[in-house]
Amino acid sequence: MAMNSLGDLAQNLMLRSYGARIRTEINTLTRELSTGKVADVTKRLRGDFSHLADMDRSLRRLSAFATANAETRLLASASQTSLGIVEQTVTDLSDSLLSVSLSNQAVSHAQAGVKAQGALETMISALNTSVGGRSLFAGVATDQTALASADTLMAGLRSALTGLSTPADIMQAAQDWFDDPAGFAATVYTGSDQSLGSTQVSEDTKVSLNRRADDPAFRDAMRLASVAALAEDPALGLSSTTKTALFEQIGVGLLGARDGVVTLQAEIGDVEGRIEKAATRNGAAKSGLELARGELLSADPYETAIRLEAVQFQLESLYTTTVRNSRLSLVNFLR
Repeated sequence: MAMNSLGDLAQNLMLRSYGARIRTEINTLTRELSTGKVADVTKRLRGDFSHLADMDRSLRRLSAFATANAETRLLASASQTSLGIVEQTVTDLSDSLLSVSLSNQAVSHAQAGVKAQGALETMISALNTSVGGRSLFAGVATDQTALASADTLMAGLRSALTGLSTPADIMQAAQDWFDDPAGFAATVYTGSDQSLGSTQVSEDTKVSLNRRADDPAFRDAMRLASVAALAEDPALGLSSTTKTALFEQIGVGLLGARDGVVTLQAEIGDVEGRIEKAATRNGAAKSGLELARGELLSADPYETAIRLEAVQFQLESLYTTTVRNSRLSLVNFLR
Protein backbone atom coordinates (compact mmCIF):
# COMPACT_ATOMS: atom_id res chain seq x y z
CA MET A 1 0.00 0.00 0.00
CA ALA A 2 1.38 3.43 -0.97
CA MET A 3 1.97 5.86 1.86
CA ASN A 4 2.25 9.63 1.53
CA SER A 5 4.05 11.69 4.12
CA LEU A 6 5.18 15.26 4.56
CA GLY A 7 8.65 16.27 5.46
CA ASP A 8 9.33 18.61 8.38
CA LEU A 9 9.89 21.63 6.16
CA ALA A 10 6.77 21.01 4.08
CA GLN A 11 4.70 20.47 7.19
CA ASN A 12 6.03 23.68 8.71
CA LEU A 13 5.14 25.65 5.57
CA MET A 14 1.68 24.10 5.51
CA LEU A 15 1.04 25.06 9.14
CA ARG A 16 2.24 28.58 8.51
CA SER A 17 -0.07 28.84 5.47
CA TYR A 18 -3.03 27.67 7.55
CA GLY A 19 -2.13 30.16 10.27
CA ALA A 20 -1.96 33.09 7.83
CA ARG A 21 -5.32 32.14 6.32
CA ILE A 22 -6.97 31.84 9.74
CA ARG A 23 -5.51 35.18 10.92
CA THR A 24 -6.77 36.88 7.75
CA GLU A 25 -10.23 35.47 8.37
CA ILE A 26 -10.11 36.67 12.00
CA ASN A 27 -9.18 40.18 10.84
CA THR A 28 -12.03 40.13 8.31
CA LEU A 29 -14.60 38.96 10.86
CA THR A 30 -13.34 41.45 13.46
CA ARG A 31 -13.76 44.28 10.94
CA GLU A 32 -17.26 43.09 10.05
CA LEU A 33 -18.19 42.89 13.73
CA SER A 34 -16.89 46.41 14.46
CA THR A 35 -18.31 48.12 11.34
CA GLY A 36 -21.48 46.06 10.96
CA LYS A 37 -20.79 45.70 7.23
CA VAL A 38 -19.75 42.69 5.20
CA ALA A 39 -16.18 42.75 3.93
CA ASP A 40 -16.89 40.85 0.71
CA VAL A 41 -19.53 42.98 -1.02
CA THR A 42 -19.27 41.02 -4.26
CA LYS A 43 -20.11 37.76 -2.51
CA ARG A 44 -23.05 39.34 -0.64
CA LEU A 45 -24.53 40.84 -3.83
CA ARG A 46 -23.64 37.75 -5.91
CA GLY A 47 -21.94 40.00 -8.41
CA ASP A 48 -25.04 42.12 -9.12
CA PHE A 49 -24.22 45.72 -8.20
CA SER A 50 -27.12 47.32 -10.07
CA HIS A 51 -29.32 47.82 -7.01
CA LEU A 52 -26.45 49.21 -4.93
CA ALA A 53 -25.38 51.52 -7.76
CA ASP A 54 -28.93 52.83 -8.08
CA MET A 55 -29.03 53.55 -4.33
CA ASP A 56 -25.67 55.35 -4.44
CA ARG A 57 -26.79 57.40 -7.43
CA SER A 58 -29.97 58.43 -5.62
CA LEU A 59 -27.99 59.35 -2.49
CA ARG A 60 -25.62 61.53 -4.54
CA ARG A 61 -28.60 63.25 -6.15
CA LEU A 62 -30.16 63.88 -2.73
CA SER A 63 -26.84 65.28 -1.52
CA ALA A 64 -26.84 67.71 -4.45
CA PHE A 65 -30.43 68.69 -3.62
CA ALA A 66 -29.40 69.27 0.01
CA THR A 67 -26.67 71.68 -1.13
CA ALA A 68 -29.03 73.54 -3.47
CA ASN A 69 -31.67 73.60 -0.73
CA ALA A 70 -29.29 75.09 1.83
CA GLU A 71 -28.02 77.76 -0.58
CA THR A 72 -31.51 78.71 -1.72
CA ARG A 73 -32.78 78.82 1.86
CA LEU A 74 -29.96 81.22 2.75
CA LEU A 75 -30.73 83.48 -0.23
CA ALA A 76 -34.46 83.43 0.52
CA SER A 77 -33.87 84.31 4.17
CA ALA A 78 -31.56 87.18 3.25
CA SER A 79 -34.06 88.42 0.66
CA GLN A 80 -36.83 88.31 3.25
CA THR A 81 -34.68 90.33 5.64
CA SER A 82 -34.00 92.95 2.96
CA LEU A 83 -37.70 93.19 2.11
CA GLY A 84 -38.48 93.60 5.79
CA ILE A 85 -36.10 96.56 5.97
CA VAL A 86 -37.66 98.15 2.89
CA GLU A 87 -41.19 97.60 4.19
CA GLN A 88 -40.40 99.08 7.61
CA THR A 89 -38.59 102.04 6.05
CA VAL A 90 -41.52 102.80 3.75
CA THR A 91 -43.97 102.56 6.65
CA ASP A 92 -41.93 104.90 8.87
CA LEU A 93 -41.46 107.43 6.09
CA SER A 94 -45.18 107.40 5.25
CA ASP A 95 -46.09 108.07 8.87
CA SER A 96 -43.58 110.92 9.10
CA LEU A 97 -44.70 112.61 5.87
CA LEU A 98 -48.38 112.40 6.74
CA SER A 99 -47.58 113.92 10.12
CA VAL A 100 -45.54 116.73 8.53
CA SER A 101 -48.32 117.52 6.05
CA LEU A 102 -50.54 118.47 8.97
CA SER A 103 -48.06 120.95 10.50
CA ASN A 104 -47.10 122.94 7.36
CA GLN A 105 -43.99 124.33 9.10
CA ALA A 106 -40.62 125.02 7.53
CA VAL A 107 -38.72 123.15 10.24
CA SER A 108 -40.91 120.09 9.77
CA HIS A 109 -40.42 120.26 6.01
CA ALA A 110 -36.64 120.28 6.43
CA GLN A 111 -36.78 117.34 8.80
CA ALA A 112 -39.01 115.44 6.39
CA GLY A 113 -36.54 116.03 3.56
CA VAL A 114 -33.68 114.68 5.65
CA LYS A 115 -35.73 111.67 6.73
CA ALA A 116 -36.72 110.94 3.13
CA GLN A 117 -33.08 111.11 2.07
CA GLY A 118 -32.13 108.65 4.80
CA ALA A 119 -35.02 106.36 3.88
CA LEU A 120 -33.93 106.30 0.25
CA GLU A 121 -30.37 105.41 1.24
CA THR A 122 -31.64 102.64 3.53
CA MET A 123 -33.79 101.12 0.80
CA ILE A 124 -30.98 101.19 -1.76
CA SER A 125 -28.60 99.63 0.76
CA ALA A 126 -31.11 96.84 1.49
CA LEU A 127 -31.63 96.14 -2.21
CA ASN A 128 -27.85 96.02 -2.74
CA THR A 129 -27.51 93.21 -0.21
CA SER A 130 -25.28 90.32 -1.24
CA VAL A 131 -24.77 86.91 0.36
CA GLY A 132 -21.62 84.94 -0.25
CA GLY A 133 -20.64 87.39 -2.98
CA ARG A 134 -23.98 87.00 -4.75
CA SER A 135 -26.16 90.06 -5.21
CA LEU A 136 -29.78 89.28 -4.33
CA PHE A 137 -31.68 91.73 -6.53
CA ALA A 138 -29.46 92.21 -9.59
CA GLY A 139 -30.89 89.38 -11.69
CA VAL A 140 -28.30 87.12 -13.30
CA ALA A 141 -25.62 89.79 -12.69
CA THR A 142 -24.96 88.37 -9.24
CA ASP A 143 -21.40 89.70 -9.21
CA GLN A 144 -22.41 93.36 -9.09
CA THR A 145 -24.65 95.64 -7.04
CA ALA A 146 -28.21 96.18 -8.15
CA LEU A 147 -28.43 99.96 -7.71
CA ALA A 148 -26.24 103.03 -7.92
CA SER A 149 -26.03 105.39 -4.97
CA ALA A 150 -28.85 107.57 -3.69
CA ASP A 151 -26.90 110.65 -4.80
CA THR A 152 -26.81 109.33 -8.37
CA LEU A 153 -30.56 108.77 -8.31
CA MET A 154 -31.22 112.23 -6.83
CA ALA A 155 -29.01 113.92 -9.41
CA GLY A 156 -30.82 112.27 -12.32
CA LEU A 157 -34.28 112.97 -10.94
CA ARG A 158 -33.41 116.56 -10.02
CA SER A 159 -32.79 117.43 -13.66
CA ALA A 160 -36.21 116.01 -14.56
CA LEU A 161 -38.03 118.01 -11.85
CA THR A 162 -36.27 121.35 -12.15
CA GLY A 163 -38.62 124.13 -13.27
CA LEU A 164 -41.81 122.39 -12.17
CA SER A 165 -43.92 123.94 -9.45
CA THR A 166 -47.14 121.97 -8.96
CA PRO A 167 -47.40 118.64 -7.12
CA ALA A 168 -49.19 117.04 -10.07
CA ASP A 169 -46.47 118.06 -12.54
CA ILE A 170 -43.69 116.98 -10.19
CA MET A 171 -45.21 113.57 -9.52
CA GLN A 172 -45.89 112.97 -13.22
CA ALA A 173 -42.36 113.98 -14.20
CA ALA A 174 -40.93 111.67 -11.55
CA GLN A 175 -43.11 108.82 -12.82
CA ASP A 176 -41.98 109.49 -16.40
CA TRP A 177 -38.30 109.53 -15.41
CA PHE A 178 -38.56 106.23 -13.54
CA ASP A 179 -40.41 104.63 -16.47
CA ASP A 180 -38.07 106.04 -19.13
CA PRO A 181 -35.42 103.49 -20.27
CA ALA A 182 -32.98 106.40 -20.36
CA GLY A 183 -33.87 107.43 -16.81
CA PHE A 184 -33.88 105.11 -13.80
CA ALA A 185 -33.04 101.98 -15.81
CA ALA A 186 -30.01 103.55 -17.46
CA THR A 187 -28.55 105.61 -14.62
CA VAL A 188 -29.56 103.88 -11.37
CA TYR A 189 -30.35 100.21 -11.95
CA THR A 190 -27.00 98.47 -12.52
CA GLY A 191 -28.15 94.84 -12.47
CA SER A 192 -29.22 92.62 -15.34
CA ASP A 193 -32.57 92.82 -17.11
CA GLN A 194 -32.66 89.01 -16.99
CA SER A 195 -34.01 87.43 -13.83
CA LEU A 196 -32.47 84.42 -12.13
CA GLY A 197 -33.81 81.05 -13.21
CA SER A 198 -35.48 78.54 -10.95
CA THR A 199 -33.54 76.18 -8.68
CA GLN A 200 -34.47 72.54 -8.21
CA VAL A 201 -34.45 71.75 -4.49
CA SER A 202 -36.00 68.29 -4.63
CA GLU A 203 -37.01 65.66 -7.14
CA ASP A 204 -40.33 67.41 -7.81
CA THR A 205 -39.85 70.98 -6.54
CA LYS A 206 -38.39 74.06 -8.19
CA VAL A 207 -38.35 77.50 -6.59
CA SER A 208 -37.58 80.93 -8.00
CA LEU A 209 -36.02 83.99 -6.40
CA ASN A 210 -36.37 86.19 -9.44
CA ARG A 211 -37.30 89.61 -8.06
CA ARG A 212 -34.97 92.43 -9.11
CA ALA A 213 -34.36 95.90 -7.72
CA ASP A 214 -36.16 97.40 -10.73
CA ASP A 215 -39.40 95.67 -9.72
CA PRO A 216 -42.36 98.11 -9.82
CA ALA A 217 -42.90 97.81 -6.05
CA PHE A 218 -39.31 98.88 -5.34
CA ARG A 219 -39.35 101.58 -8.01
CA ASP A 220 -42.51 103.11 -6.57
CA ALA A 221 -41.02 103.21 -3.07
CA MET A 222 -37.76 104.77 -4.29
CA ARG A 223 -39.59 107.24 -6.55
CA LEU A 224 -41.76 108.55 -3.74
CA ALA A 225 -38.88 108.74 -1.27
CA SER A 226 -36.63 110.55 -3.73
CA VAL A 227 -39.30 113.14 -4.59
CA ALA A 228 -39.84 113.78 -0.89
CA ALA A 229 -36.09 114.20 -0.42
CA LEU A 230 -35.88 116.65 -3.35
CA ALA A 231 -38.81 118.71 -2.11
CA GLU A 232 -36.40 120.64 0.11
CA ASP A 233 -33.80 121.05 -2.65
CA PRO A 234 -33.16 124.78 -3.36
CA ALA A 235 -32.82 124.01 -7.07
CA LEU A 236 -36.54 123.26 -7.24
CA GLY A 237 -37.57 126.33 -5.22
CA LEU A 238 -40.89 124.89 -4.10
CA SER A 239 -43.25 126.87 -1.93
CA SER A 240 -44.24 125.73 1.54
CA THR A 241 -47.75 124.96 0.33
CA THR A 242 -46.45 122.85 -2.53
CA LYS A 243 -44.16 120.93 -0.17
CA THR A 244 -47.03 120.23 2.20
CA ALA A 245 -49.20 118.96 -0.65
CA LEU A 246 -46.34 116.83 -1.96
CA PHE A 247 -45.64 115.28 1.44
CA GLU A 248 -49.29 114.41 1.89
CA GLN A 249 -49.56 112.87 -1.56
CA ILE A 250 -46.31 110.97 -1.13
CA GLY A 251 -47.30 109.75 2.33
CA VAL A 252 -50.51 108.26 0.94
CA GLY A 253 -48.65 106.85 -2.06
CA LEU A 254 -46.14 105.13 0.20
CA LEU A 255 -48.97 103.18 1.81
CA GLY A 256 -49.70 101.67 -1.59
CA ALA A 257 -46.01 101.04 -2.20
CA ARG A 258 -45.83 99.26 1.14
CA ASP A 259 -48.62 96.93 0.03
CA GLY A 260 -46.56 96.04 -3.02
CA VAL A 261 -43.53 95.21 -0.85
CA VAL A 262 -45.71 93.14 1.50
CA THR A 263 -46.91 91.14 -1.50
CA LEU A 264 -43.29 90.40 -2.36
CA GLN A 265 -42.66 89.36 1.24
CA ALA A 266 -45.54 86.90 1.01
CA GLU A 267 -44.08 85.55 -2.23
CA ILE A 268 -40.68 84.97 -0.60
CA GLY A 269 -42.42 83.43 2.40
CA ASP A 270 -44.13 80.92 0.13
CA VAL A 271 -40.75 80.05 -1.40
CA GLU A 272 -39.27 79.54 2.08
CA GLY A 273 -42.14 77.22 2.98
CA ARG A 274 -41.66 75.14 -0.16
CA ILE A 275 -37.92 74.92 0.51
CA GLU A 276 -38.55 73.60 4.02
CA LYS A 277 -41.05 71.00 2.78
CA ALA A 278 -38.60 69.89 0.10
CA ALA A 279 -35.84 69.58 2.72
CA THR A 280 -38.10 67.41 4.86
CA ARG A 281 -38.92 65.11 1.94
CA ASN A 282 -35.27 64.90 0.94
CA GLY A 283 -34.26 64.01 4.48
CA ALA A 284 -36.86 61.26 4.70
CA ALA A 285 -35.81 59.83 1.33
CA LYS A 286 -32.14 59.93 2.31
CA SER A 287 -32.82 58.18 5.63
CA GLY A 288 -34.81 55.46 3.86
CA LEU A 289 -32.10 54.86 1.27
CA GLU A 290 -29.33 54.78 3.86
CA LEU A 291 -31.31 52.28 5.92
CA ALA A 292 -31.95 50.07 2.89
CA ARG A 293 -28.30 50.30 1.85
CA GLY A 294 -27.20 49.39 5.35
CA GLU A 295 -29.46 46.34 5.41
CA LEU A 296 -28.18 45.28 2.01
CA LEU A 297 -24.55 45.31 3.16
CA SER A 298 -24.97 44.66 6.87
CA ALA A 299 -23.28 41.77 8.63
CA ASP A 300 -25.34 39.83 11.19
CA PRO A 301 -23.50 40.56 14.48
CA TYR A 302 -24.67 37.30 16.12
CA GLU A 303 -23.60 35.13 13.21
CA THR A 304 -20.34 37.04 12.82
CA ALA A 305 -19.53 36.61 16.53
CA ILE A 306 -20.13 32.85 16.32
CA ARG A 307 -17.93 32.54 13.23
CA LEU A 308 -15.22 34.66 14.88
CA GLU A 309 -15.25 32.45 17.97
CA ALA A 310 -14.99 29.30 15.81
CA VAL A 311 -12.08 30.69 13.80
CA GLN A 312 -10.29 31.79 16.97
CA PHE A 313 -10.67 28.23 18.27
CA GLN A 314 -9.17 26.95 15.02
CA LEU A 315 -6.20 29.25 15.46
CA GLU A 316 -5.69 28.10 19.05
CA SER A 317 -5.89 24.46 17.91
CA LEU A 318 -3.35 25.16 15.19
CA TYR A 319 -0.97 26.72 17.70
CA THR A 320 -1.40 23.69 20.00
CA THR A 321 -0.66 21.29 17.14
CA THR A 322 2.36 23.31 16.10
CA VAL A 323 3.76 23.25 19.61
CA ARG A 324 3.26 19.49 19.90
CA ASN A 325 4.91 18.86 16.55
CA SER A 326 7.88 20.97 17.53
CA ARG A 327 8.47 18.70 20.55
CA LEU A 328 8.59 15.45 18.53
CA SER A 329 11.99 13.80 18.43
CA LEU A 330 13.40 10.28 18.12
CA VAL A 331 14.57 10.35 21.74
CA ASN A 332 11.08 11.26 22.98
CA PHE A 333 9.60 8.59 20.70
CA LEU A 334 11.88 5.86 22.09
CA ARG A 335 11.17 6.73 25.71
